[in-house]
Amino acid sequence: MIISRTPLRMSFVGGGSHIPAFYRENGGAVVSTAIDKYVYVNVNKKFDSGIRIAYSKTEEVDSVGKIEHRIVKAVMSHLDLEGGLEITTIADIPSKGTGLGSSSTFTVGLLHVLNAFKGKYVSSEQLGEDSCFIEIDVCGEPIGKQDQYAAAFGGFNLIEFRPDDSVVVSPVICDRSTIADLEAGILVFYTGMTRSASELLRQQSEEVAGNVSKKRAIERMVRLAYDLRDELHKNNLAAFGEILHENWMLKKGLTSGISTTQIDEWYGLARSAGAKGGKILGAGAGGFLMLYAPPESHDAIKAALPMLRPISMGFEPLGSRIIFYH
Repeated sequence: MIISRTPLRMSFVGGGSHIPAFYRENGGAVVSTAIDKYVYVNVNKKFDSGIRIAYSKTEEVDSVGKIEHRIVKAVMSHLDLEGGLEITTIADIPSKGTGLGSSSTFTVGLLHVLNAFKGKYVSSEQLGEDSCFIEIDVCGEPIGKQDQYAAAFGGFNLIEFRPDDSVVVSPVICDRSTIADLEAGILVFYTGMTRSASELLRQQSEEVAGNVSKKRAIERMVRLAYDLRDELHKNNLAAFGEILHENWMLKKGLTSGISTTQIDEWYGLARSAGAKGGKILGAGAGGFLMLYAPPESHDAIKAALPMLRPISMGFEPLGSRIIFYH
């Protein structure tokens, strides 16, 4: 039996620049962190040559070609695995449409555990690259490359997307006290709404491709990612909320589906109660609302948003790990 543990992620600034329609022409960058919420993937040798997969449903098949789960099918084919195994998953957070990168986190964790099942070590860089290949090239998902590398590497990073499709992950360097203060200032609420990130990203890609003003908005968001990195290098947290707010205002304008009247109302209430900035995590339109505010304002913000469920999320320094190997 082998178990992988792979972190979900929280993105701050630059989201939208990680899609091919933008970064292949202009290059992109995001600032994000892995969080202490995980997807666990367990693989166990099966007593026969069949394949059993348990997720929101259970599949029992006798060949890879009959697997319905597209990612499991693609990964097993990619690794030349034929059968004789059982795969089960557990997630700390609802697995679809919540804006924490769960699909890519699962793909990274599955690649990690199945490589270990074959007795093969795989690096964080290779996990990120292979996960992108599986999701984007094999499964045809209209997504970017942020989530895969955030899950594979872990930590608090500037992730850059180069026009040649390469990805560079650089830790954000600042004092430990700055990270602690940043974590203490973050509030996350579950909106109770889920959505298809793929559809939003597909729509965004189509609208950005022929729109100069929207490309300029993403270019500004990329600049904000570097500005945020630079301010954190100087241990200046005073700029964090302001940059976060500007980024959200720009992101909302990329396509009509990213925000809603309800989300705008919640965000306005939070700002009135002391939040300096925030955003909907992930592609938008639901999932988790993340806010940054002085800790002394947190009670007032929670009181202003009684309809939303606060969720504790801390930073996670480590990426995908094999936590059990027997």
